[in-house]
Amino acid sequence: MQLLYPEIKPFARHELAVDHPHVLYADESGQHDGLPVVFLHGGPGAGCDSLSRRFFDPSIYCIITFDQRGAGRSTPHASLENNTIDHLIQDLEALRKHLGIEKWVLFGGSWGSTLALAYAQAHPDRVMGMILRGVFLCRDQDIRWFYQEGASHIFPDYWEDYVSLIPEEERGDMVAAYYRRLTGDDEICRMHAAKSWAVWEGRCATLRPSSKVIDRFSEARRAYAIARIECHYFAHQSFLRPDQLLANMPRIEHIPGIIVHGRYDMVCPLDNAYALHQRWPGSELQIIRDAGHAASEPGIADALVRATQAMSQQLLDLAPQAE
Repeated sequence: MQLLYPEIKPFARHELAVDHPHVLYADESGQHDGLPVVFLHGGPGAGCDSLSRRFFDPSIYCIITFDQRGAGRSTPHASLENNTIDHLIQDLEALRKHLGIEKWVLFGGSWGSTLALAYAQAHPDRVMGMILRGVFLCRDQDIRWFYQEGASHIFPDYWEDYVSLIPEEERGDMVAAYYRRLTGDDEICRMHAAKSWAVWEGRCATLRPSSKVIDRFSEARRAYAIARIECHYFAHQSFLRPDQLLANMPRIEHIPGIIVHGRYDMVCPLDNAYALHQRWPGSELQIIRDAGHAASEPGIADALVRATQAMSQQLLDLAPQAE
């Protein structure tokens, strides 16, 4: 089994002002002139951390991590203003130009896979390849599965904790009910709702229970950004047209891709990845038999490291040789 690469520190850090009021945090590590790869974190709202850099060989890749609007070290924290998927696509283009990159590899998990697909479909000429984990197509059925009915049947005990915050008369639309609380004037109510929302996701993210994953999701600052921004997106259909990502696959079907998905992913079920693979002739689907949703699960992490190795070999072999 492949191990994650050792922790490394960035060689450059950036603060990139985009449209008001957002300032994005980004950093670069690995090789300054290496194969550029951008890490697209999940949520939306989860932000990056030191783990984000460890899927890539730092002697080959220039590793770019950045916190999307409202997430991590980007400011203002947990802001919903001017925060849509079109804004995030524009931010990626602004970051690419700021760093002087012609084309890059996209590496995205969960919501990061959503953003990777949407960005690639908007700017196919800027993408060399994609590695996607825990694919999330953001269809209505995908939102309902996790936040209304579906995963609730697999984790009824966790679900009971999640719904207990909401009066019975509001439970017909859990996303709307949480959105009212996460955007209300009562700060204590907002924080309580944020923790409940985030803990539900953390509890369901792994095949085997992981206190480390749950603790990461429930940390107050991260939970607040995850819950507010996720709920904001999902209350607005992720600012996507119905079936937009699958319908636009002909635009990027030529781009090489590796899809890694846990067989027992209860946050984003396998049918997301399977449907995408069927529309993407240039993709390879790897179903990890003993895994759920989280990138930190051993089988998922192993497959992702192997995928970055395979992608770099493929792209560097295709690169024109100097005479």
